[in-house]
Amino acid sequence: MIRFDNVSKCYETGHEALTNVSFALDDGEMAFLTGHSGAGKSTLMKLIMLMERPTRGQVFVGEQNLAGLDRQQIPYHRRRIGVVFQNHQLLFDRTVFDNVTLPLMICGFSPRDAGRRARAALDKVGLLSKEKMNPIALSTGEQQRVGIARAIVHKPQVLLADEPTGNLDPQLSEEIMRLFLEFNRHGTTVLIASHDMGLIQRMRVRMLSLKQGRLAADG
Repeated sequence: MIRFDNVSKCYETGHEALTNVSFALDDGEMAFLTGHSGAGKSTLMKLIMLMERPTRGQVFVGEQNLAGLDRQQIPYHRRRIGVVFQNHQLLFDRTVFDNVTLPLMICGFSPRDAGRRARAALDKVGLLSKEKMNPIALSTGEQQRVGIARAIVHKPQVLLADEPTGNLDPQLSEEIMRLFLEFNRHGTTVLIASHDMGLIQRMRVRMLSLKQGRLAADG
């Protein structure tokens, strides 16, 4: 589902964020991406989302070589991907329900279909009863779950999470990770960037470790 072939990314400043990175995630696989701050985790995620393009090498999602996609095709590519951020990036001038339906409305879903899908996503993360609330009234863990519902509402093939538990206590972190495991069991390919080694080791799934932009370990 995701393949990197000798991928390097050098920014205009001269900083090489990734150097000759190669790995492959199978369809329906789950893995953690670890490494020190500045190791290249976020850059790798951005390459998958086509927020950045590699300087050298090739990135594939499914059978698609991302180098073959032009600017007009990027929105269609991103519809295959759900993204969860550490800081939620929720809109506090809208309800929980509106936050989750927004990606569907942008994609052209009818209000009725968008509402049905949004409520199903909120039910999966245990927040259906709070759909009319403003996200600012929710706890930090609940806000993160709204972000997850928004990321999976369009049933993406790939789910990316960039430090999704960075602001959460250990118990809430475990709850969030169990949600990712559940989505993975239903066939979603999941890649999670995290520095919480204790949590990662308890999860017992594949771990890709970056060090100074290079893939230092895979196991």
